[in-house]
Amino acid sequence: MRALSLPWLLSAFALAPLALQAGPWEPLFNGRDLSGWKQVAGNATYEVAAGCIVGTTVNNSPNSFLATERPYGDFILEMEVMQDAEQAKNGGVQFRSELRPAQNGKPPLVFGYQFEIDPAPRAWTGGIYDEARRGWLYTGDMNPRGATLYRTGQWNRLRIEAIGSSLRTWVNGVPVASVADSLTPAGFIALQVHSVSKTDPAAAGRKTRWRDIRIQTRDLVPTPDDASVFQRNLLPNDLSPAERAAGWRLLWDGSTTAGWRGARKTTFPAAGWKIENGELIVNESGGAESKNGGDIVTEAEFSAFELQLEFKFTPGANSGVKYFVVEKLDSIGGGGSAIGLEYQILDDKKHPDAKLGRDGNRCLAGLYDLIAPDTLRVKGLGVIPKPGEWQHARIVVRPDGHVEHWLNGVRTVAYERGSAEFNALVAISKYKKTPGFGLAPKGPILLQDHGNQVRFRSIKIRELK
Repeated sequence: MRALSLPWLLSAFALAPLALQAGPWEPLFNGRDLSGWKQVAGNATYEVAAGCIVGTTVNNSPNSFLATERPYGDFILEMEVMQDAEQAKNGGVQFRSELRPAQNGKPPLVFGYQFEIDPAPRAWTGGIYDEARRGWLYTGDMNPRGATLYRTGQWNRLRIEAIGSSLRTWVNGVPVASVADSLTPAGFIALQVHSVSKTDPAAAGRKTRWRDIRIQTRDLVPTPDDASVFQRNLLPNDLSPAERAAGWRLLWDGSTTAGWRGARKTTFPAAGWKIENGELIVNESGGAESKNGGDIVTEAEFSAFELQLEFKFTPGANSGVKYFVVEKLDSIGGGGSAIGLEYQILDDKKHPDAKLGRDGNRCLAGLYDLIAPDTLRVKGLGVIPKPGEWQHARIVVRPDGHVEHWLNGVRTVAYERGSAEFNALVAISKYKKTPGFGLAPKGPILLQDHGNQVRFRSIKIRELK
Protein backbone atom coordinates (compact mmCIF):
# COMPACT_ATOMS: atom_id res chain seq x y z
CA MET A 1 0.00 0.00 0.00
CA ARG A 2 1.38 3.42 -1.01
CA ALA A 3 2.06 5.75 1.90
CA LEU A 4 0.10 9.01 1.84
CA SER A 5 2.08 12.22 2.03
CA LEU A 6 1.24 14.78 4.73
CA PRO A 7 0.14 17.47 2.21
CA TRP A 8 -2.28 15.01 0.58
CA LEU A 9 -3.72 14.09 3.99
CA LEU A 10 -4.16 17.73 4.96
CA SER A 11 -5.88 18.40 1.64
CA ALA A 12 -8.19 15.40 2.10
CA PHE A 13 -9.20 16.46 5.61
CA ALA A 14 -9.76 20.05 4.42
CA LEU A 15 -12.13 18.88 1.69
CA ALA A 16 -13.95 16.26 3.72
CA PRO A 17 -16.34 18.66 5.51
CA LEU A 18 -17.51 20.04 2.17
CA ALA A 19 -18.71 16.60 1.15
CA LEU A 20 -20.83 16.43 4.30
CA GLN A 21 -22.45 19.84 3.85
CA ALA A 22 -24.54 19.11 0.79
CA GLY A 23 -25.81 16.17 -1.19
CA PRO A 24 -24.13 15.20 -4.47
CA TRP A 25 -24.79 16.90 -7.77
CA GLU A 26 -27.05 14.84 -10.02
CA PRO A 27 -27.03 15.34 -13.80
CA LEU A 28 -30.37 16.28 -15.34
CA PHE A 29 -29.03 15.84 -18.87
CA ASN A 30 -26.84 12.91 -19.88
CA GLY A 31 -25.28 14.69 -22.87
CA ARG A 32 -26.52 12.04 -25.34
CA ASP A 33 -30.32 12.12 -25.56
CA LEU A 34 -33.42 13.58 -23.97
CA SER A 35 -33.99 10.82 -21.43
CA GLY A 36 -35.87 12.23 -18.44
CA TRP A 37 -37.31 15.12 -20.45
CA LYS A 38 -40.50 15.63 -22.45
CA GLN A 39 -41.95 18.49 -24.47
CA VAL A 40 -45.15 19.72 -22.83
CA ALA A 41 -46.15 22.78 -24.88
CA GLY A 42 -45.36 24.65 -28.08
CA ASN A 43 -43.95 23.60 -31.43
CA ALA A 44 -40.28 24.60 -31.15
CA THR A 45 -37.82 21.79 -31.80
CA TYR A 46 -35.50 20.30 -29.18
CA GLU A 47 -32.61 18.03 -30.09
CA VAL A 48 -29.24 16.94 -28.78
CA ALA A 49 -26.15 18.05 -30.69
CA ALA A 50 -22.49 18.19 -29.62
CA GLY A 51 -23.40 17.37 -26.03
CA CYS A 52 -25.98 20.15 -25.76
CA ILE A 53 -29.76 20.43 -25.75
CA VAL A 54 -30.57 22.73 -28.67
CA GLY A 55 -33.92 24.52 -28.83
CA THR A 56 -34.90 26.22 -32.09
CA THR A 57 -37.73 28.72 -32.59
CA VAL A 58 -40.32 27.98 -35.27
CA ASN A 59 -42.92 30.14 -36.97
CA ASN A 60 -46.39 30.62 -35.49
CA SER A 61 -45.68 28.79 -32.23
CA PRO A 62 -46.58 29.70 -28.66
CA ASN A 63 -43.96 29.43 -25.94
CA SER A 64 -42.42 25.96 -25.97
CA PHE A 65 -41.19 23.99 -22.97
CA LEU A 66 -39.00 20.91 -22.58
CA ALA A 67 -39.75 19.71 -19.06
CA THR A 68 -38.30 17.20 -16.63
CA GLU A 69 -40.46 14.13 -16.22
CA ARG A 70 -40.32 14.39 -12.43
CA PRO A 71 -41.10 17.36 -10.16
CA TYR A 72 -38.65 19.05 -7.82
CA GLY A 73 -39.32 20.94 -4.60
CA ASP A 74 -36.25 22.21 -2.77
CA PHE A 75 -33.11 22.21 -4.89
CA ILE A 76 -30.05 24.01 -6.16
CA LEU A 77 -29.87 23.98 -9.95
CA GLU A 78 -26.99 24.97 -12.22
CA MET A 79 -26.57 24.93 -15.98
CA GLU A 80 -24.84 26.69 -18.83
CA VAL A 81 -26.74 28.43 -21.60
CA MET A 82 -25.73 30.08 -24.88
CA GLN A 83 -27.86 31.89 -27.43
CA ASP A 84 -27.05 32.92 -30.98
CA ALA A 85 -25.18 36.21 -30.87
CA GLU A 86 -27.31 37.80 -33.58
CA GLN A 87 -30.97 38.56 -32.84
CA ALA A 88 -31.19 36.23 -29.84
CA LYS A 89 -34.75 35.56 -28.65
CA ASN A 90 -36.08 35.95 -25.12
CA GLY A 91 -36.23 32.66 -23.18
CA GLY A 92 -36.09 31.20 -19.72
CA VAL A 93 -35.87 28.30 -17.32
CA GLN A 94 -39.07 27.25 -15.57
CA PHE A 95 -38.90 25.85 -12.05
CA ARG A 96 -41.55 24.66 -9.60
CA SER A 97 -43.87 24.82 -12.60
CA GLU A 98 -47.04 23.00 -13.57
CA LEU A 99 -49.05 22.14 -16.69
CA ARG A 100 -52.67 22.75 -17.49
CA PRO A 101 -53.47 20.15 -20.18
CA ALA A 102 -55.17 21.14 -23.42
CA GLN A 103 -58.88 21.64 -22.86
CA ASN A 104 -61.90 23.20 -24.57
CA GLY A 105 -59.87 23.90 -27.68
CA LYS A 106 -57.14 25.71 -25.73
CA PRO A 107 -53.53 24.48 -26.01
CA PRO A 108 -51.54 23.19 -23.00
CA LEU A 109 -50.45 25.95 -20.65
CA VAL A 110 -47.30 25.98 -18.53
CA PHE A 111 -47.40 28.19 -15.43
CA GLY A 112 -45.02 28.83 -12.57
CA TYR A 113 -41.73 30.47 -11.71
CA GLN A 114 -39.33 31.37 -14.51
CA PHE A 115 -35.67 32.41 -14.49
CA GLU A 116 -35.70 35.03 -17.22
CA ILE A 117 -33.16 34.92 -20.07
CA ASP A 118 -33.31 38.34 -21.70
CA PRO A 119 -30.81 39.24 -24.45
CA ALA A 120 -32.77 42.40 -25.36
CA PRO A 121 -31.49 45.88 -24.40
CA ARG A 122 -33.70 45.72 -21.30
CA ALA A 123 -31.30 43.02 -20.00
CA TRP A 124 -33.45 41.44 -17.29
CA THR A 125 -31.66 38.08 -17.30
CA GLY A 126 -31.88 36.50 -13.86
CA GLY A 127 -35.18 38.20 -13.02
CA ILE A 128 -38.03 36.00 -11.79
CA TYR A 129 -41.25 35.94 -13.80
CA ASP A 130 -44.43 34.08 -12.86
CA GLU A 131 -45.33 32.54 -16.21
CA ALA A 132 -49.03 32.63 -17.16
CA ARG A 133 -49.99 33.71 -13.65
CA ARG A 134 -48.91 36.89 -11.76
CA GLY A 135 -46.27 38.27 -14.13
CA TRP A 136 -43.07 39.86 -12.83
CA LEU A 137 -42.10 39.03 -9.27
CA TYR A 138 -38.58 40.43 -9.57
CA THR A 139 -37.66 42.64 -12.50
CA GLY A 140 -34.14 43.35 -13.69
CA ASP A 141 -34.58 46.95 -12.53
CA MET A 142 -34.66 45.78 -8.91
CA ASN A 143 -30.97 44.82 -9.14
CA PRO A 144 -29.38 46.89 -11.95
CA ARG A 145 -26.06 45.08 -11.49
CA GLY A 146 -27.60 42.10 -13.30
CA ALA A 147 -27.93 44.02 -16.58
CA THR A 148 -24.22 43.64 -17.36
CA LEU A 149 -23.81 39.93 -16.63
CA TYR A 150 -25.40 37.98 -19.48
CA ARG A 151 -23.54 37.63 -22.79
CA THR A 152 -25.09 36.39 -26.04
CA GLY A 153 -22.91 34.22 -28.24
CA GLN A 154 -21.04 32.93 -25.15
CA TRP A 155 -21.67 30.33 -22.48
CA ASN A 156 -23.28 31.71 -19.33
CA ARG A 157 -23.56 29.97 -15.95
CA LEU A 158 -27.02 30.12 -14.39
CA ARG A 159 -27.88 29.14 -10.82
CA ILE A 160 -31.22 28.83 -9.03
CA GLU A 161 -31.65 28.13 -5.32
CA ALA A 162 -35.23 27.19 -4.40
CA ILE A 163 -35.21 26.31 -0.71
CA GLY A 164 -38.47 26.63 1.18
CA SER A 165 -39.99 29.99 0.34
CA SER A 166 -36.63 31.44 -0.72
CA LEU A 167 -36.12 31.72 -4.48
CA ARG A 168 -32.79 33.18 -5.63
CA THR A 169 -30.89 33.45 -8.90
CA TRP A 170 -27.32 34.02 -10.09
CA VAL A 171 -25.84 34.85 -13.49
CA ASN A 172 -22.18 34.01 -14.02
CA GLY A 173 -21.59 33.79 -10.29
CA VAL A 174 -23.25 37.11 -9.36
CA PRO A 175 -26.52 37.21 -7.36
CA VAL A 176 -29.39 38.83 -9.25
CA ALA A 177 -32.86 38.13 -7.82
CA SER A 178 -34.25 37.25 -4.41
CA VAL A 179 -37.92 36.42 -3.83
CA ALA A 180 -39.76 34.95 -0.86
CA ASP A 181 -42.94 33.19 -1.99
CA SER A 182 -44.84 30.01 -1.16
CA LEU A 183 -47.47 29.78 -3.89
CA THR A 184 -45.95 26.69 -5.54
CA PRO A 185 -43.78 24.42 -3.37
CA ALA A 186 -42.82 21.94 -6.12
CA GLY A 187 -43.07 21.34 -9.84
CA PHE A 188 -41.11 20.47 -12.96
CA ILE A 189 -38.08 22.24 -14.39
CA ALA A 190 -38.35 23.25 -18.06
CA LEU A 191 -36.27 24.88 -20.77
CA GLN A 192 -38.22 27.58 -22.60
CA VAL A 193 -38.02 28.53 -26.26
CA HIS A 194 -39.97 31.72 -26.79
CA SER A 195 -42.96 32.07 -29.07
CA VAL A 196 -42.75 33.34 -32.65
CA SER A 197 -45.76 35.28 -33.87
CA LYS A 198 -47.12 35.63 -37.38
CA THR A 199 -45.95 39.24 -37.39
CA ASP A 200 -42.31 38.32 -36.73
CA PRO A 201 -41.45 35.39 -39.04
CA ALA A 202 -37.77 36.39 -39.08
CA ALA A 203 -37.55 35.25 -35.45
CA ALA A 204 -37.76 31.61 -36.53
CA GLY A 205 -34.61 29.52 -36.56
CA ARG A 206 -32.90 31.14 -33.56
CA LYS A 207 -31.17 28.69 -31.28
CA THR A 208 -30.61 28.34 -27.56
CA ARG A 209 -28.18 25.73 -26.23
CA TRP A 210 -28.03 24.22 -22.73
CA ARG A 211 -25.38 21.98 -21.24
CA ASP A 212 -23.97 20.77 -17.90
CA ILE A 213 -27.43 20.76 -16.30
CA ARG A 214 -27.11 19.50 -12.75
CA ILE A 215 -29.11 19.59 -9.53
CA GLN A 216 -28.74 19.09 -5.77
CA THR A 217 -31.77 17.95 -3.80
CA ARG A 218 -30.38 16.71 -0.47
CA ASP A 219 -28.70 18.37 2.50
CA LEU A 220 -28.90 21.73 0.77
CA VAL A 221 -26.67 24.56 1.94
CA PRO A 222 -27.97 27.96 0.77
CA THR A 223 -25.50 30.58 -0.32
CA PRO A 224 -25.21 33.34 2.34
CA ASP A 225 -27.50 36.29 1.63
CA ASP A 226 -26.00 39.34 -0.06
CA ALA A 227 -27.37 42.38 1.78
CA SER A 228 -26.94 44.52 -1.35
CA VAL A 229 -29.61 42.48 -3.20
CA PHE A 230 -33.13 43.73 -2.50
CA GLN A 231 -35.52 40.92 -1.60
CA ARG A 232 -39.14 40.94 -2.77
CA ASN A 233 -41.11 39.16 -0.07
CA LEU A 234 -44.61 38.09 -1.15
CA LEU A 235 -45.44 36.37 2.15
CA PRO A 236 -48.03 38.67 3.78
CA ASN A 237 -46.75 40.70 6.74
CA ASP A 238 -43.61 38.59 6.93
CA LEU A 239 -40.02 39.58 7.63
CA SER A 240 -37.56 37.09 6.19
CA PRO A 241 -34.08 36.53 7.65
CA ALA A 242 -32.64 38.36 4.63
CA GLU A 243 -34.86 41.38 5.28
CA ARG A 244 -34.02 41.47 8.96
CA ALA A 245 -30.31 41.35 8.12
CA ALA A 246 -30.79 44.26 5.70
CA GLY A 247 -32.43 46.39 8.41
CA TRP A 248 -36.10 46.08 7.49
CA ARG A 249 -38.84 46.11 10.12
CA LEU A 250 -42.62 45.92 9.96
CA LEU A 251 -44.28 49.33 10.10
CA TRP A 252 -47.63 47.60 10.69
CA ASP A 253 -47.79 44.36 12.67
CA GLY A 254 -50.61 42.85 10.60
CA SER A 255 -53.17 42.55 13.39
CA THR A 256 -53.43 45.67 15.61
CA THR A 257 -53.35 49.46 15.34
CA ALA A 258 -50.10 49.69 17.29
CA GLY A 259 -47.82 52.44 15.96
CA TRP A 260 -50.61 54.23 14.06
CA ARG A 261 -53.14 56.96 14.86
CA GLY A 262 -55.52 59.21 13.02
CA ALA A 263 -53.99 62.22 11.28
CA ARG A 264 -54.19 65.22 13.63
CA LYS A 265 -55.51 62.87 16.33
CA THR A 266 -54.04 61.06 19.31
CA THR A 267 -55.86 57.77 18.74
CA PHE A 268 -56.71 55.48 15.84
CA PRO A 269 -60.04 56.26 14.10
CA ALA A 270 -62.99 54.57 15.80
CA ALA A 271 -64.65 53.94 12.43
CA GLY A 272 -63.79 53.98 8.74
CA TRP A 273 -60.91 51.51 8.95
CA LYS A 274 -60.90 47.81 9.75
CA ILE A 275 -58.38 45.01 10.16
CA GLU A 276 -59.15 41.53 8.88
CA ASN A 277 -57.15 38.62 7.47
CA GLY A 278 -53.89 40.51 7.93
CA GLU A 279 -55.12 43.49 5.89
CA LEU A 280 -55.52 47.14 6.86
CA ILE A 281 -58.63 48.29 5.01
CA VAL A 282 -60.16 51.68 4.22
CA ASN A 283 -63.94 51.25 4.21
CA GLU A 284 -65.89 52.48 1.20
CA SER A 285 -67.75 55.73 1.87
CA GLY A 286 -68.67 56.86 -1.62
CA GLY A 287 -65.45 58.64 -2.56
CA ALA A 288 -65.88 61.58 -0.18
CA GLU A 289 -62.40 62.49 1.06
CA SER A 290 -61.99 62.26 4.81
CA LYS A 291 -65.74 61.91 5.43
CA ASN A 292 -65.10 58.41 6.74
CA GLY A 293 -62.47 57.56 9.33
CA GLY A 294 -59.91 59.94 7.86
CA ASP A 295 -56.23 59.42 7.11
CA ILE A 296 -53.95 57.50 9.44
CA VAL A 297 -50.29 58.24 10.18
CA THR A 298 -47.39 56.53 11.88
CA GLU A 299 -46.54 57.61 15.40
CA ALA A 300 -42.87 57.62 14.37
CA GLU A 301 -41.33 60.16 12.00
CA PHE A 302 -38.79 59.45 9.28
CA SER A 303 -36.24 61.44 7.29
CA ALA A 304 -34.22 59.05 5.06
CA PHE A 305 -35.81 55.67 4.50
CA GLU A 306 -36.97 52.93 2.17
CA LEU A 307 -40.66 52.05 2.44
CA GLN A 308 -42.50 49.20 0.78
CA LEU A 309 -46.03 47.86 0.97
CA GLU A 310 -48.65 45.95 -0.97
CA PHE A 311 -51.97 47.52 -1.92
CA LYS A 312 -55.16 46.36 -3.58
CA PHE A 313 -57.76 48.81 -4.85
CA THR A 314 -61.35 48.49 -6.02
CA PRO A 315 -62.45 49.71 -9.48
CA GLY A 316 -62.38 53.51 -9.68
CA ALA A 317 -60.58 53.88 -6.34
CA ASN A 318 -58.40 56.78 -5.18
CA SER A 319 -55.91 56.75 -2.30
CA GLY A 320 -52.26 57.46 -1.65
CA VAL A 321 -49.21 57.10 0.55
CA LYS A 322 -47.78 60.39 1.83
CA TYR A 323 -44.38 61.07 3.36
CA PHE A 324 -42.79 64.11 5.03
CA VAL A 325 -46.29 64.85 6.24
CA VAL A 326 -46.95 68.11 8.11
CA GLU A 327 -50.21 67.56 9.99
CA LYS A 328 -50.82 71.23 10.83
CA LEU A 329 -51.20 71.89 7.10
CA ASP A 330 -54.51 70.82 5.53
CA SER A 331 -55.26 70.18 1.89
CA ILE A 332 -56.02 73.12 -0.36
CA GLY A 333 -59.29 74.72 0.65
CA GLY A 334 -59.02 73.68 4.29
CA GLY A 335 -59.77 70.40 6.01
CA GLY A 336 -59.25 67.09 4.29
CA SER A 337 -55.98 65.23 4.03
CA ALA A 338 -52.82 66.46 5.73
CA ILE A 339 -50.15 67.89 3.43
CA GLY A 340 -47.20 65.79 2.26
CA LEU A 341 -45.46 64.35 -0.77
CA GLU A 342 -47.76 61.69 -2.18
CA TYR A 343 -47.27 58.39 -3.98
CA GLN A 344 -50.55 58.33 -5.86
CA ILE A 345 -52.72 55.20 -5.73
CA LEU A 346 -55.43 55.45 -8.38
CA ASP A 347 -57.41 53.45 -10.89
CA ASP A 348 -56.17 55.47 -13.85
CA LYS A 349 -58.73 53.99 -16.23
CA LYS A 350 -61.82 54.81 -14.20
CA HIS A 351 -61.07 57.67 -11.80
CA PRO A 352 -61.41 61.18 -13.29
CA ASP A 353 -58.42 62.49 -11.32
CA ALA A 354 -56.12 60.71 -13.78
CA LYS A 355 -57.12 63.24 -16.45
CA LEU A 356 -56.74 66.28 -14.19
CA GLY A 357 -53.56 68.01 -13.11
CA ARG A 358 -50.88 68.42 -15.75
CA ASP A 359 -49.58 65.84 -18.25
CA GLY A 360 -50.65 62.85 -16.17
CA ASN A 361 -49.11 63.99 -12.90
CA ARG A 362 -52.02 62.62 -10.90
CA CYS A 363 -51.69 59.05 -12.15
CA LEU A 364 -50.78 55.87 -10.30
CA ALA A 365 -47.24 55.75 -8.85
CA GLY A 366 -46.54 59.37 -9.76
CA LEU A 367 -45.64 62.18 -7.36
CA TYR A 368 -49.12 63.62 -6.99
CA ASP A 369 -49.66 66.88 -8.88
CA LEU A 370 -45.92 67.28 -9.51
CA ILE A 371 -44.41 64.43 -11.55
CA ALA A 372 -46.19 61.97 -13.84
CA PRO A 373 -45.09 58.33 -13.67
CA ASP A 374 -42.76 57.26 -16.46
CA THR A 375 -45.30 55.26 -18.46
CA LEU A 376 -42.73 54.36 -21.11
CA ARG A 377 -40.95 52.26 -18.50
CA VAL A 378 -44.01 50.25 -17.52
CA LYS A 379 -45.96 49.72 -20.74
CA GLY A 380 -45.74 46.17 -22.02
CA LEU A 381 -43.80 44.91 -19.00
CA GLY A 382 -46.67 43.19 -17.24
CA VAL A 383 -46.50 45.46 -14.19
CA ILE A 384 -49.61 47.63 -14.67
CA PRO A 385 -51.96 47.03 -11.73
CA LYS A 386 -55.44 45.64 -12.11
CA PRO A 387 -58.24 46.34 -9.62
CA GLY A 388 -58.66 43.50 -7.17
CA GLU A 389 -55.04 42.27 -7.39
CA TRP A 390 -52.20 42.89 -4.95
CA GLN A 391 -49.56 45.33 -6.15
CA HIS A 392 -46.16 46.34 -4.77
CA ALA A 393 -45.24 49.96 -4.00
CA ARG A 394 -41.82 51.17 -2.95
CA ILE A 395 -40.61 54.63 -1.97
CA VAL A 396 -36.89 55.37 -1.55
CA VAL A 397 -35.76 58.61 0.15
CA ARG A 398 -31.97 58.89 0.40
CA PRO A 399 -30.08 61.16 2.82
CA ASP A 400 -28.89 63.33 -0.09
CA GLY A 401 -32.48 64.19 -1.07
CA HIS A 402 -32.81 61.75 -3.98
CA VAL A 403 -36.29 60.19 -4.07
CA GLU A 404 -37.72 57.34 -6.14
CA HIS A 405 -41.17 55.79 -6.60
CA TRP A 406 -41.42 52.17 -7.70
CA LEU A 407 -44.38 50.12 -8.91
CA ASN A 408 -44.15 46.33 -9.16
CA GLY A 409 -40.40 46.38 -9.55
CA VAL A 410 -40.13 49.27 -12.03
CA ARG A 411 -38.99 52.77 -11.11
CA THR A 412 -41.67 55.28 -12.15
CA VAL A 413 -40.41 58.56 -10.63
CA ALA A 414 -37.01 59.96 -9.64
CA TYR A 415 -36.36 63.48 -8.35
CA GLU A 416 -34.18 65.52 -6.00
CA ARG A 417 -36.11 66.99 -3.10
CA GLY A 418 -35.34 70.69 -2.74
CA SER A 419 -33.60 71.02 -6.11
CA ALA A 420 -34.31 73.90 -8.48
CA GLU A 421 -36.31 71.53 -10.71
CA PHE A 422 -38.36 70.33 -7.74
CA ASN A 423 -39.07 73.89 -6.58
CA ALA A 424 -40.15 74.85 -10.09
CA LEU A 425 -42.64 71.98 -10.15
CA VAL A 426 -44.05 73.01 -6.79
CA ALA A 427 -44.44 76.59 -8.07
CA ILE A 428 -46.87 75.43 -10.79
CA SER A 429 -48.72 72.87 -8.65
CA LYS A 430 -51.71 73.09 -6.32
CA TYR A 431 -49.16 73.48 -3.51
CA LYS A 432 -47.62 76.71 -4.83
CA LYS A 433 -48.99 78.72 -1.88
CA THR A 434 -47.94 76.16 0.74
CA PRO A 435 -44.72 77.43 2.41
CA GLY A 436 -41.88 74.89 2.28
CA PHE A 437 -44.00 72.19 0.67
CA GLY A 438 -42.19 68.84 0.63
CA LEU A 439 -39.14 70.17 2.44
CA ALA A 440 -39.81 69.13 6.04
CA PRO A 441 -36.71 67.49 7.55
CA LYS A 442 -38.81 64.57 8.77
CA GLY A 443 -42.41 63.46 9.13
CA PRO A 444 -44.75 60.51 9.57
CA ILE A 445 -45.96 58.16 6.85
CA LEU A 446 -49.63 58.60 5.94
CA LEU A 447 -52.17 56.21 4.40
CA GLN A 448 -54.98 58.14 2.80
CA ASP A 449 -58.70 57.64 3.28
CA HIS A 450 -60.16 59.10 0.08
CA GLY A 451 -63.52 57.39 0.56
CA ASN A 452 -62.79 54.31 -1.56
CA GLN A 453 -62.00 50.82 -0.37
CA VAL A 454 -58.27 50.14 -0.54
CA ARG A 455 -56.41 47.35 1.25
CA PHE A 456 -52.85 47.50 2.57
CA ARG A 457 -50.51 44.86 3.94
CA SER A 458 -46.81 44.01 4.29
CA ILE A 459 -45.95 47.60 5.26
CA LYS A 460 -42.21 47.69 5.95
CA ILE A 461 -39.52 50.31 6.39
CA ARG A 462 -35.79 50.57 6.85
CA GLU A 463 -34.03 53.77 7.74
CA LEU A 464 -31.12 54.91 5.58
CA LYS A 465 -27.96 56.65 6.73
